[in-house]
Amino acid sequence: MTGVREPVLPPVPYHATAARPHWSELPAQLRAAVAGRLGGPVVAARTAGAGFTRGFAGLLETADGGRIFVKAADLTRQRHLADWYHREALVLARLPAGLPVPRPRWALDAAGWYAVALDAVDGELPRLPWNPTELTATLAGYAEVAAALADPPPELVALGAPHLADLARTDILRWGEVAAGREPAPPLPPWAAERLPDLAALEARLPAYAAAAGGLIHGDLRLDNVLIDPVGRAWFCDWNWLCHGPAWFDLVGLLITAYASGLDADVAYATHPAAADAPPDALDVTLAALAGYLLTSATDGPSTASPHLRGHQRFSGGQALHWLAARRGWA
Repeated sequence: MTGVREPVLPPVPYHATAARPHWSELPAQLRAAVAGRLGGPVVAARTAGAGFTRGFAGLLETADGGRIFVKAADLTRQRHLADWYHREALVLARLPAGLPVPRPRWALDAAGWYAVALDAVDGELPRLPWNPTELTATLAGYAEVAAALADPPPELVALGAPHLADLARTDILRWGEVAAGREPAPPLPPWAAERLPDLAALEARLPAYAAAAGGLIHGDLRLDNVLIDPVGRAWFCDWNWLCHGPAWFDLVGLLITAYASGLDADVAYATHPAAADAPPDALDVTLAALAGYLLTSATDGPSTASPHLRGHQRFSGGQALHWLAARRGWA
């Protein structure tokens, strides 16, 4: 993959976006319950810096060298997070065998909190700008995941995942709302404001395209949901947004940061197995939809989840829009 433009970096590195409690700040009863499941006290804890929630997430170690990754949320004040973590554990337990994903070990309730333990993946977030070797490994890993989910196992389908087509109609598609005056327009360069009808027309094709797909997808595939292990294999985390949809949708979401890194994201998309059966304009349709969703979301005001969420939505939405404009010759 050849550099095609100067890299543009997010306002805050992806490994430093979370605002989480540390292990020592969790209720003593919860920490004791987790230690009981581990068979000994926690002697070291490293809080995860990536992500955009205030739930606890961290790598825990015991004196005998045991390692586990634990997510935890308050069942009253963070009920939605507890539900997400429970949902993710159900998904991870049912994903096809052999995929590079962490598997759940156990879950418990204590002190009014829910905690789930996952395999500890010995890995780090990919670097930005993307290292071409790490991007190649991530794309190869996602090809494996996409192939396995193209015909998902019945026990995974039975979880009743939502459909991307429905999510698009009810939440993702924003340019049509902006053009109709039902949604405030985000700050846009003049050339983009003039393209509102084109953006709305492009994104409007997403529901029909998504409805034609028979498989399942990650639904939230971004750089900060990937870990690269010491041998260079990519692992895929944070599976609480599993949905029915086309794998090329995941691929575009992942490649936005590749475009921002100055790499040839067009070639990466066009040569990936996940895009093999995509409609000819699926990339542009997805870029339009994601740009609208992210840029309008970025104007929602300060987030209680992470002080860095809006900045990253603005960055990602802006890069999606500029990638689309470069492809269409708009700017």
